Amino acid sequence: MGGRVVAGYALIDVEINDQAAFAELRERAPAVVEAHGGRFLVRGGATEVVQGDWTPHRVIIIEFESVERAKSWWNSAAHAELRAMADKCSNTTTTIVEGV
Repeated sequence: MGGRVVAGYALIDVEINDQAAFAELRERAPAVVEAHGGRFLVRGGATEVVQGDWTPHRVIIIEFESVERAKSWWNSAAHAELRAMADKCSNTTTTIVEGV
């Protein structure tokens, strides 16, 4: 990539099992994302699978200025606390993807 920094994205699929507990997580997440330079591009909303057999639940996409910033967010103590909360109220799959 010749030293050019490309955006990093967190692609998250969340199956919520406890709406009340997830509401607190939803309130706290933006500050943690923003502290790492991230911004939400997708946060829930309607989905339509047009190819394949994926069954998404609640899709979230977060953009960071780089994959390194995305990983910094993922590995932060503040996000570890949110992940522990998420583990109690949802089934979550997260992928960090390099942009173009």
